[in-house]
Order: sequence, then C-alpha cells, then structure tokens
Amino acid sequence: MLSYIMWDASPEIFTIPEIAGFGPFPVRWYGLLFAAGFLIGQQIMIYIFKKEGKTLEDIDSLTLYMVLSIVIGARLGHFLFYEPEVLFKNPLEVILPPYAGLASHGAVIGTVTGLWLYARSRRGTGQTFFWVTDRLTITFALGGSFIRFGNLMNSEIVGRPSDVPWAFIFKQNTEFQQIPRHPAQLYESITCFILTFVLIAIWNKYKAATPRGLMVGVFLVWVFTLRFLFEFLKENQEAFEANYALNMGQILSIPAVLLGLYFIIQSRRNPLEAAS
Repeated sequence: MLSYIMWDASPEIFTIPEIAGFGPFPVRWYGLLFAAGFLIGQQIMIYIFKKEGKTLEDIDSLTLYMVLSIVIGARLGHFLFYEPEVLFKNPLEVILPPYAGLASHGAVIGTVTGLWLYARSRRGTGQTFFWVTDRLTITFALGGSFIRFGNLMNSEIVGRPSDVPWAFIFKQNTEFQQIPRHPAQLYESITCFILTFVLIAIWNKYKAATPRGLMVGVFLVWVFTLRFLFEFLKENQEAFEANYALNMGQILSIPAVLLGLYFIIQSRRNPLEAAS
C-alpha cells in the first residue's frame, strides 16, 4: 500500500487552437471551477429570492456586482498583501492576463464593497446589506471549495512535507522538491464544502427571520479560523513570510475571525431586532 499519492493532474482540460491570428487559448480546470462557482451560486440565490419573495430580475445585477467585486478585490489584494512593489513598477500587470495571483482576503474586501454598493442601489426592496450578505455566504463557501480544488488541479499553494498516508507528491510543481506533502488545498476545499451545508441548514431554519449577521459571522469564523490553522501546514507563498512567526494569510485572518465573532454575538443579543 502506497504511503503517498502521486498527483500528476494537468491544469489544462484542452486548448482552443489559434483562429485568425488569435490564440491558442488553454482552457484550465481553475477557470472552469471558478466560473462554476458563480453559475451554481446564482441558482442558489434564485431559489432563495423565490422563497423570500424578492424580485428575480435583481439576480443578474447582483451577479454582476459579485463577479466584478470578487475578481477585482482578489486581484488587487494579491498585489497589496504579497507583491506591493508591482503596483508601482508595473501596474498594468494587475489587469493583464494570465491573472496569476488571487488573494481570498482581498476578495472579502472587494465583496464587502460591492455588496454595500448593491444594497444602496436597492433601497426600499428589503435587500439590505446584511440580508444579501448573509444569504450569499452559502455561495461564497461553495465557490471557495471550488477555487481551492482548482488550486489542487494547478498543483499550487502546496503543503509542507508530510509522512501522512494521504500526502501528495505534486509532480507538476517543479518549484518544490518532489517529496510527499500535505494536500492543503484539499483540506480547505473539503471544509468549505461542509460549511456550505452548515449555512444552508441555518438559512433553512430561519429563512426570512434569519438573525442579521449570523451567517456572515459563522462564515468568517469558520473559514478564517481554519485558514489560520491550515497555514501551518502550507508552504509560504512569498519569501518575505519566512521572516515572521505568522505568515500574511494568518495575520489577515485574525481580524476576520474577530469580526465574525462580533457579528455572531450581536445577532444573538438582539434576535428580534436583528431579524426585522
């Protein structure tokens, strides 16, 4: 019985050949999973909007706000937190392909901004900032699971060396020694997938009476507590992180967890007011 798993998956599904001087264009698992997160998430929100009597026409606007805010936030967050020098030396790299580098903490900041703008544009419809954000956490958790699985297909964000029986050797990743490592991407993918069903259960229990901020709080505490812990099993993404006791992912996770705890406490202290 093998004491490790040989992971040699290709990050590309197929390649679209050159057409009229354009291309070729590789179609990658990461991009497919990223898009699937949005498409399935949209169907989840349609179901929720129907159940709570909201205008279905708003779904398209909400999706557009989310796509733009998540991608822009994650992209800018990567350079702000991990490669700030690029913003000054070559700022066009932020918007030009191949779009390598997305930061989940940046995605959170971008999402908050996008949802605040969306809620302002829907005043009087009952779609307050927390009404929308609480319910979207279901799609965020599912999308996070897909994205981390995409990281696995890319053989990136690898774990530290390990002798556990489920350790992976990432043959496609030549940056690190070809030795068994924690499949840290898979850990995060599985736990985000579980969180999706936890959040569905919370919404299914309360529906329109969901305490304001409860699902946001659970999401932040779950995702970023585990992110903090999983970082101990992962290789640092940038060289400068080796000089610190905690890496950047862990440092940024602490305020997210504290904010999540605050939302949970507030949602339970004033359940009638929170549900109004």
